Amino acid sequence: MTVLEDDVQRYKESIEEQLLLNRQHLASLTHPGCRLNFELGPCSNGGDGDGTPTEGKVFLFDIDNCLYRSSTRIHDLMQQYIVRYFQHTLELDHATACEMNRRYYKEYGLAIRGLVMWHGVDAMEYNRMVDDALPLQDILSPDLELRQMLLQLRSSGKFEKLWLFTNAYRNHAVRCVSLLGVADLFDGLTYCDYAELDSIVCKPDVKAFDKVKKHTGVHSYEQFHFIDDSGNNVHTGLQLGMERCIHVVEHARDDMHDILGDSPEGASVVERITQLPLVAPELFTRD
Repeated sequence: MTVLEDDVQRYKESIEEQLLLNRQHLASLTHPGCRLNFELGPCSNGGDGDGTPTEGKVFLFDIDNCLYRSSTRIHDLMQQYIVRYFQHTLELDHATACEMNRRYYKEYGLAIRGLVMWHGVDAMEYNRMVDDALPLQDILSPDLELRQMLLQLRSSGKFEKLWLFTNAYRNHAVRCVSLLGVADLFDGLTYCDYAELDSIVCKPDVKAFDKVKKHTGVHSYEQFHFIDDSGNNVHTGLQLGMERCIHVVEHARDDMHDILGDSPEGASVVERITQLPLVAPELFTRD
């Protein structure tokens, strides 16, 4: 075995060990909100949940750096895992892997889109070695303030559905909301389906928004409220005519500004999601 092969083997073994720990921890959770309130179906169309026709309003929630604060630095940890994957799979040096990752993220919204397009990478194996392997349980824990806010939003009667809308694959989405203790408060999930090898679609691509429109059962984009930490994603939502779009901008993360984009005109801005009642108090009270 060469030095390179030995290094790759150690990398794979360390990932396998972490995957086992992650699965065991997720299965052991017992706190309120650690289980979904809807069934996960076959991984074929990038969506799960109550897709019945909806005449009322639907609130779309991004997950990463939105439901939890970006200052947790999960994004930074994820970038480390992605760069390691680039290095060991494409045999790149660290500097080249970092540059390629940043370029793909900026151009395609996700590094995996560039990897599939230009390098023929197995997207599901990438997800397994990167997102699934993140030790999220060491960082995220039940967020009682977030849970209370979502409960208040549900009880207001203003929304027929609360829906998760993420560029991650569904495994990562489920882990995040389960660890945060809010998994039971959502009616469905639209995710980036890495199994769609020929057409991995993610925000801010309009096709991703068309997908969530179909999954939620709404007939018009005007039925949506939408919150996301990406100005580019919020911009698309506004262009499509969503009733209200909120941009989460945590000022400690100015290093991501050139990728995530400015707050578009017409969007409300909060520093963290639990400030939502401050900019939209009417959404949290019954008429």
